[in-house]
Amino acid sequence: MTSLTLSDSIVIAASPEEVYDLVSDVTRTGEWSPQCRECWWEPGASGAVGDHFGGRQETAERTWETRSRVEEAQRPRAFSWSVNDRKVFWRYDLEPVDGGTRLTESWEFADAGQQFMADKYGADAQREIDTRTDAARSGIPATLAAIKQIAERGAVSQN
Repeated sequence: MTSLTLSDSIVIAASPEEVYDLVSDVTRTGEWSPQCRECWWEPGASGAVGDHFGGRQETAERTWETRSRVEEAQRPRAFSWSVNDRKVFWRYDLEPVDGGTRLTESWEFADAGQQFMADKYGADAQREIDTRTDAARSGIPATLAAIKQIAERGAVSQN
């Protein structure tokens, strides 16, 4: 198997620090994610590498919870996490550009995640993998657009 990866970028009229503070606050994820309705830090977590948080996802077909681990927290450059024992990875990279910040969101469906699907779904595994890939493919641009709107509204309200 080969990991499946997707990414997209958007320029946001806000500083890298402002954008980082927004995207690294996992309790706000429900404001911009098309699928994740809410996230919460586990007791004692502060957003540092190794901290865990839970999440509740919803689609028309089902609702489920995940447990994620912060993998990287480098303000204002990168914030990343893995989901359910490193089966899936999500990442935000932030780069200062003229006019603000280029925010790149990346998704990786790791070999371990695909193997989990094969073990759990057998002959239906590829359909399940495709469903998750399609959700990331449409969700990343939607998420970035929503983060841009929230960040720029916040930057305007602070001025």
